[in-house]
Amino acid sequence: MSGPSEEGPHTVRSLTRSVRVELDRIEGSRFVADLEAVTDEAAALAAVERVRAEFSDASHHCWAFVLADGRARASDDGEPRDTAGAPMLAHLEGAGVGDVVAVVTRWFGGTKLGRGGLVRAYGGAVAAALDAAEIVERPVLTTLRLEHGYDLTAAVETVLAAHAAIEVATDYGARVTRTVAVPAASAAALRVAIVEATSGRVRAQD
Repeated sequence: MSGPSEEGPHTVRSLTRSVRVELDRIEGSRFVADLEAVTDEAAALAAVERVRAEFSDASHHCWAFVLADGRARASDDGEPRDTAGAPMLAHLEGAGVGDVVAVVTRWFGGTKLGRGGLVRAYGGAVAAALDAAEIVERPVLTTLRLEHGYDLTAAVETVLAAHAAIEVATDYGARVTRTVAVPAASAAALRVAIVEATSGRVRAQD
């Protein structure tokens, strides 16, 4: 899945680094909040799965994300409806951030917290993580994919460097397959430059 369209916003308030905060135990339940900067929905869901794998013994892994283009999703992951994902999302949106995913992991402590208690715990966990985060205005990134022969490596890398592309993944197989993140404002120019630099043999795809 690609990042925000080039017609969307070109900057977003987002994180400079990932953040993890643990709350004091609430009626025996343990809550850990993770915040991570992402570029698209696939990256957000992958971050959720990384936390789920790390804390595989936990009772719930509730999550919410907001992207720079306004898309947002949330999950209660087995908690009563709208007691976890919704308050988490509300705190992200209230902070005015984008391209951010929040995951709050809970280990049930034996005492039910009730709807109000859950809303306060999950929302409070995200609020605490946001308080600990360094948030800056940065360019919105779009994810692009390229495939090329080894003979075109130098030409492709020169164009990527000139357009501030960030390498996300590279597979050196029979051909080179690259996934890069580029500022949305320069994505169109990068597409044109790649075609020109390789005489039309390479195109950057969403």
